[in-house]
Amino acid sequence: MSEQTMERETRPAVLHGWRGKCPRCGNGPLMKGYLSVRQSCPVCKQEFYHHRADDGPAYLTILLVGHLMAPLLHIVFVQFRPEPLVLFTIFAIGCVGLSLYLLPRLKGAMIGFQWARYMHGFAEPG
Repeated sequence: MSEQTMERETRPAVLHGWRGKCPRCGNGPLMKGYLSVRQSCPVCKQEFYHHRADDGPAYLTILLVGHLMAPLLHIVFVQFRPEPLVLFTIFAIGCVGLSLYLLPRLKGAMIGFQWARYMHGFAEPG
């Protein structure tokens, strides 16, 4: 069975990507910075240069943060009636913090999903 026709497990690849690790071996780092994907894994030499997450992780981050924080904002406002500036400060920090936490993890998970499903182009490394 060739490398291109081998079955790849999706769940472990996505979980490895979520942790910022190589979706193939689970040991090497996937990112070289906050959001920059490495050209290849330093451990197993799997190439990543052709994986493109584009805006997907940003959309998922906005979707998750919005769906978590909007109901929470409503509950806090109705139950506790804090001062507007206090409410704004708490939820602004919460939204920014949650977004910064989720963005690289969702990007790694998306690249792990792409790797597991052979969803990548065959571009030359650049």
